[in-house]
Amino acid sequence: MSHTPHRTVTAVAAAGVLATAASLTLAAQSSAAPPQARPKAPGTIHAAPYEYLGWGDPQQPTDVMAATGVKWFTLAFILSDGGCNPAWDGSRPLKGGSDESAINSIRGAGGDIVVSVGGWSGAKLGEKCTSADALAGAYQKVIDAYDLKAFDIDIEDTEFNNATVRQRVVDALKIVKEKNPGIVTYVTMGTTPEGPDATGKDLIRRGADAGLDNDAWVIMPFDFGGHSGSMGEASVSAMEGLQSAVKSAYGYSDADAYQHIGVSSMNGKTDVPDETVTTADFETILAYAKEHHIARFSFWSVNRDRDCGSGGSPGDSCSGVSQQPYDFTKIVAQYGG
Repeated sequence: MSHTPHRTVTAVAAAGVLATAASLTLAAQSSAAPPQARPKAPGTIHAAPYEYLGWGDPQQPTDVMAATGVKWFTLAFILSDGGCNPAWDGSRPLKGGSDESAINSIRGAGGDIVVSVGGWSGAKLGEKCTSADALAGAYQKVIDAYDLKAFDIDIEDTEFNNATVRQRVVDALKIVKEKNPGIVTYVTMGTTPEGPDATGKDLIRRGADAGLDNDAWVIMPFDFGGHSGSMGEASVSAMEGLQSAVKSAYGYSDADAYQHIGVSSMNGKTDVPDETVTTADFETILAYAKEHHIARFSFWSVNRDRDCGSGGSPGDSCSGVSQQPYDFTKIVAQYGG
């Protein structure tokens, strides 16, 4: 199956539209009222960069761990195999393949994983599963396959733009939270430089109205198609807009709202011309994350965290900027909440 893993989003329409949570011990919430924020607990996950094991000449995760100190990865992407059934990239099995071997190696080295469902391309479970119960069942297969502690829904493109599917994803995640006490959930979406667009705000409101105790609403502040200042400054502006939207929807205090947002950037040259995210921009994001104790700092992707070399061009296996291996991952690995 052809699958371009770029997390593409356009802020002009924001139409296509990395670790942890407030706590790893969460109580299921009723739908009668929005959930209340919980204090953070020790041992939570905050930094988990994306790695795509089916594309982009992936590095051995254990090599990345040894070189950078990062302990968690967000592995992407789970898609539909054509029906309401999950598979890596829509084709590779959950069990018995190279993906499970990689997960076992990460855990053997003292790390762990977040599994990401969705992305920009390919057949989406949110569309192929025609009810919230069925979608929750598909998510559950992934959770059970790896005894997951954390789960990411990267909602983009046709899933993001369909109100029925947005509601289905929210309702399915609520079922997942109720059936898996303590699991950490993220919902990752595109953004404008000012924060989520109307569709993104609608998704957050649907979550609040359903009583979804989501640990972090996460934005991807890149592929803007135009912004002011540095990409670091634009990312901070987008996160401030996200914090405001989450605070408004859930009725959180400022501090609690910050603890329920996250960021997933992109390193180096992005998918749009004349847009580059530098290590200095990552340092800006890191400072903001530390100041406000946000829930998640991730990026797309470890595969790209290396120089393209002579004659190379940015894509899924290099950043397009002059750098040493893992310069970006090393910054993200510094974030501990």
